[in-house]
Amino acid sequence: MANDTAQIHNDTDGMALALAWAAKGMFITAPNPRVGCVIVRDGVVIGAGHTQPAGQAHAEIEAMRDARRRGHDVAGATAYVTLEPCSHYGRTPPCSNALVQAGVKRVVAAMLDPNPLVAGRGLAQLEAAGIAVTSGVLAEQAHELNIGFFSRMRRGLPWVRLKVAASLDGATALADGESQWITGPDARADGHAWRARAQAILTGIGTVKADDPQLTVRGIDTPLPPRRVIVDSRLEIDLGARILQGEPCWIVAALEVQEKSAEKAALLRAAGHEVILLPNATGKVDLPALMRELGRREINEVHVEAGSKLNASMVREGCVDELLVYLAPSLIGPGQGMFALPPLARLADQRRLRFHDLARVGDDIRILARFINTDITTKE
Repeated sequence: MANDTAQIHNDTDGMALALAWAAKGMFITAPNPRVGCVIVRDGVVIGAGHTQPAGQAHAEIEAMRDARRRGHDVAGATAYVTLEPCSHYGRTPPCSNALVQAGVKRVVAAMLDPNPLVAGRGLAQLEAAGIAVTSGVLAEQAHELNIGFFSRMRRGLPWVRLKVAASLDGATALADGESQWITGPDARADGHAWRARAQAILTGIGTVKADDPQLTVRGIDTPLPPRRVIVDSRLEIDLGARILQGEPCWIVAALEVQEKSAEKAALLRAAGHEVILLPNATGKVDLPALMRELGRREINEVHVEAGSKLNASMVREGCVDELLVYLAPSLIGPGQGMFALPPLARLADQRRLRFHDLARVGDDIRILARFINTDITTKE
């Protein structure tokens, strides 16, 4: 947690505290990045804040307001901000202008903003106004916090995280589909935290039919609940499915030509859901096109919880950046697997990942592994 009473001895201390403040905005800032700012004078924090929901104040403005509430003038102080201050008029005025007008002496940014409308211009404006500028402090941590925003700005695609929970021998369910519960309550709670940080939760019609899930976030306050996205090529979804209750869903189909399908699409739309038609040449949903569409809709992070068939299709078509795997200390034997991938002719064709993080969560192990060819560089 952020400790505003801590003495700031150096830039690393200042940025670490700014990152702690940025994390406080984890579930509220989308589609904007999660940004934190602390303002320091003589090693003492005089103001701190994080970016508010879209259309409201950014972190720098919040920190300066906080300083004024505490009775401080920020003139001559140092501002630590986890992303380059914006320099353009969007939903809010430029933060770089506000910092110049406030008379801060120095600005330390973790990273340049990947938004083409900013991309170095914010820091250049500060330097032109005589403010000392430093960047690249704790850049990797800042990048991780906003990996989806960086992905969308640089690739036009959200960062896609595919979650599976399995036994130590790789089974996600018994052969008959029973899967509740392989992993323990701590792992399940942790999974909800990962759901909550995404802007979309994606599943397939097979999972909806088999499990009738809600795919909502539970146990975490999420003012902006993730949009639920269902890949359903032939519009087979039951209108009474639990996933259709509550907030509207996006149902992604490949056809709407049959009378029955057209009628169901009309009923779904009448209930507030959106039917998106994205067919590929084989009559299935075009998954890469879906990822591009989600990026266009300003989705930064996608959390996938699906069955082995859709999991395999997502991986095969290059739509997954990262695996979030929970392994339970148990053996199930023959059952349903993580990915229904076809056999390889050569071992050289295996899809390679690198372990990014490994942690124990309750009695289970959590693995974050990233496909090597989809890493997004932190280089500016």
